[in-house]
Amino acid sequence: MLLFKRPKGTSDIYGTNMLRTKRVEGILKELMLNWGYSEIRTPIFESTELFDRSVGDTSDIVQKEMYTFRDKGGRSLTLRPEGTAPVVRAYLENSLTNYGKPMRLFYLGPMFRYEKPQAGRMRQFQQFGIELIGSSSPLAEVEVFQILMDMLDRLNVKDWQFHINTVGCQNCRDEYIKALKEYYRPLLPNLCSDCQRRFETNVLRLLDCKNPQCAPYKKDAPHFIDHVCEDCKRHFDAVTSSLDALHIPYVIDHYLVRGLDYYTRTAFEVKYREGSQDALLGGGRYDLLIEQFGGNPTPAIGFAVSIERLLLASKDLDTPSEHPLVYVVTFDKSRLQGAELAFELRRAGIPTVTDVMGRNLSNQMKEANRLGVCYAIIIGEEELKVNEFTVKDMKTGEQHLVNREDIREYILSHSC
Repeated sequence: MLLFKRPKGTSDIYGTNMLRTKRVEGILKELMLNWGYSEIRTPIFESTELFDRSVGDTSDIVQKEMYTFRDKGGRSLTLRPEGTAPVVRAYLENSLTNYGKPMRLFYLGPMFRYEKPQAGRMRQFQQFGIELIGSSSPLAEVEVFQILMDMLDRLNVKDWQFHINTVGCQNCRDEYIKALKEYYRPLLPNLCSDCQRRFETNVLRLLDCKNPQCAPYKKDAPHFIDHVCEDCKRHFDAVTSSLDALHIPYVIDHYLVRGLDYYTRTAFEVKYREGSQDALLGGGRYDLLIEQFGGNPTPAIGFAVSIERLLLASKDLDTPSEHPLVYVVTFDKSRLQGAELAFELRRAGIPTVTDVMGRNLSNQMKEANRLGVCYAIIIGEEELKVNEFTVKDMKTGEQHLVNREDIREYILSHSC
């Protein structure tokens, strides 16, 4: 009888899924190396106030989705629901400001949100993200968008679209919020209960509602671009003209606001053609967050994506096998010699397994076939006497006697 099951919204990763996960993560790390980004790792839990102040205490993440607890010292801690706020905290606390600007960072690790589990959305998920800190130029947006294109191309993701919008700044957002409230106020009785609550707490989120009951009213809502200040308008025009000049395709999405309060000016998503979760990834500028955390005014931009969604979108990506290269077949009198040879081969970088079950020859060969090894090295009594072992090519069936001292070089010189 099964005594325990994994918690809802989590997953066990093994076998082919693990191979695909490692493949995607490897591509992402190689991508960041090519773009000059350094990896940063922050704690899995942080002060709850860090997320209350950055993500926004009226956001769905803070209101509904955070895993918050008190430790034995009575401190309120939260399993991180997103990566930007911890990176900004680390950037200031560790004086990374002294390393100059721009600062290019990326992260990869587990995040936690209490959400309704579905394809591509888990309660514990792996998130990859980048942060480009220090530039207010539209060239920062260009670099981030180029990274996204490079990433999606390397992962063989097809049929995606950039969606971008401007969400203004502290000088002009209030004007848009006022216009949005004036539009939605007479419609309140027709909206879902969440939107009726958000109308008072964070009216921007009405544009992000996925409830079919509310969707028809969004199309006539006022556009952010018509209410932003001249500085924000110029910045957004410079971003779109740069994308045009570089032939980077995009869609201006007037209803894109994102779910985090720290975004300013440019906000964006990559939409994917398949699945209910069509927003593959998202990001934007957060030019005020570093100052809000006690640093000097510092512009920044970034994006984040869950590995789970990337796996769904990159299902056509080739995944190399991770089969052992060699299986050392032994008998009663050659078990220890086989273990010694297998150890030597592993030390030489040759993936090797050997029998630890006491199986006979036939069952060991079946196991070698099951594992998909390239070569079986058979150490029988006669082979031990002459110090020559039989090396069998498991694909062709060809066999060769190879001197014990030459085994390593023989395997290294023959491709699988």
